[in-house]
Amino acid sequence: MKIEQIYTGCLAHAAYYIESNGVAAVFDPLREVQPYMDRAQIDNAKIKYVFETHFHADFVSGHLDLQKKAGAAIVFGPNAKPSYEAVIAEDGQVFEIGDYKVKVIHTPGHTMESTTYLLIDENGKEHGIITGDTLFIGDVGRPDLAQHVVSELTEEKLAGLLYDSLRNKIMPLSDDLIVYPNHGAGSACGKMMSKETTDTLGHQKKVNYALQDMSKEEFIKALLDGLTTPPGYFPQNVLMNIQGYESLDTIMNRGTQALDPDAFEAAANETGALVLDTRDAEDFAKGFIPNSINIGLEGSFAQWVGEMVPSVKQEILLVTYPNKEEEAITRLSRVGYDNTIGYLKEGFESWKKAGREYEEINRISPKEFENAYKSENPLVIDVRKKSEYESEHVIDALNIPLNEINGHLSKIPKDKPFILHCAGGYRSMVAASILKQRGWDNFVDVTGGFKEIAETSVARSEYVCPTTLL
Repeated sequence: MKIEQIYTGCLAHAAYYIESNGVAAVFDPLREVQPYMDRAQIDNAKIKYVFETHFHADFVSGHLDLQKKAGAAIVFGPNAKPSYEAVIAEDGQVFEIGDYKVKVIHTPGHTMESTTYLLIDENGKEHGIITGDTLFIGDVGRPDLAQHVVSELTEEKLAGLLYDSLRNKIMPLSDDLIVYPNHGAGSACGKMMSKETTDTLGHQKKVNYALQDMSKEEFIKALLDGLTTPPGYFPQNVLMNIQGYESLDTIMNRGTQALDPDAFEAAANETGALVLDTRDAEDFAKGFIPNSINIGLEGSFAQWVGEMVPSVKQEILLVTYPNKEEEAITRLSRVGYDNTIGYLKEGFESWKKAGREYEEINRISPKEFENAYKSENPLVIDVRKKSEYESEHVIDALNIPLNEINGHLSKIPKDKPFILHCAGGYRSMVAASILKQRGWDNFVDVTGGFKEIAETSVARSEYVCPTTLL
């Protein structure tokens, strides 16, 4: 059977494409649908269906644009109640894609409408399962997201339903089936996903903790243990996937308005738009527009925007490297930030050439950090995740994870200097830009972050605390 996994690393997202005899289907597409349409054109095929495994929380799906542009029918599993035309399939219903068949297996637990699609080849042999967020490689979907949209769907109730779905619907299937999940390592939809993006069901039965022999109560406890708070944009994305959204074409037309420095400043003042600078940390530190926030396009850009910008309705003005504005708008739209209203023409250099005021962030090398740490005993603020900090950290460093920094500003002094760092410099520059916007000037950032602090230290044990010493 011919099935293509289309993986997008920055979101740890997998969409799937199948085609048989000129008929194609797409599963869990990203917001920009042209790549799927181009793929079908290569096969001289028509996209007949777009299958959704559930109402996604971590991205806005492209199902509505595929419906509009390709004439594809949108298919959800049982219990789905979208605000637009769609096929709500029954458990066990079979759809034909040329000589292939797709069988609906309702697997509630991650969400109530969560559905697994069983793929059957031209010879009637069961080939694999597209599992969405029901079953990952090494993990299963977290059951605490739906309650942020429907309060009575508690995480305990959904975890119990997931236990039943896995044991009654998934595990009885053949061991040789290929598991095709919606996400891999790096997604916030699970807690311990593998870097591998496919596996056999038989192997997962052996190694996946959630598929081992245990009672429902033991399963619920294991599943809920260690869950972190989901990003704030998740429930907003769910509602967009349920209620609908503007076409990406409309969003792109609105966002690709090239503004000279005068027009850019006027737009910022008139609208209250967030100035989002997507350049890398090194260039941002050397000069940036006052009150702008840095989230680099070359990192986990969309996910960090989702973590740090509370509302998907926030108007945004972009500062990018030249010819990177369309990429930035596309990646913002993947997580529902559809209100980009323009970008700075010719980037930050045009701002400088116009003689506009700009700010800088002081950075120090790992060696300079070591010298300052030993001689000055400064406050060190580590913005890595709690798990990273607990694994290894600078002795006496204060851990404030980046996604929690807005809620802990009172812990950060304005009356004495401090040093910021993360793992490699990306997150600490996000934090630095936020602090600058809020009026902090008494800090420096460490180039290269903790990785280089630990690697270049001559007397490492004097100020780096590994787990074994805690």
